[in-house]
Amino acid sequence: QVQLVESGGNLVQPGGSLRLSCAASGFTFSHYGMSWYRQAPGKERELVAAITSAGDSTNYADSVKGRFTISRDNAKNTLYLQMNSLKPEDTAVYYCKASFGLTKYWGQGTQVTVSS
Repeated sequence: QVQLVESGGNLVQPGGSLRLSCAASGFTFSHYGMSWYRQAPGKERELVAAITSAGDSTNYADSVKGRFTISRDNAKNTLYLQMNSLKPEDTAVYYCKASFGLTKYWGQGTQVTVSS
């Protein structure tokens, strides 16, 4: 049974930091490209960051470049998103996604709220 379980979402003040995790099971994690998406209320889901299966290449949305870092630990089947200098506009539900060819898996999401 494929599972992607996000954790680490929370309420944080502007300028603060959070680290999200996505624990994968039920598929060969090291074969899949992984990414983080987010969806704010009333907005479409958008790509935040992506990483290759080996972890040797990453890319980021312009809005998070220099503040967010995506990484993965293939030995632990876990994806991470380190978020620094958080802004109110980063408030959203954050989802992890696994991709291999036409096969896509999504997690259930974790809420991040940036507010004073």
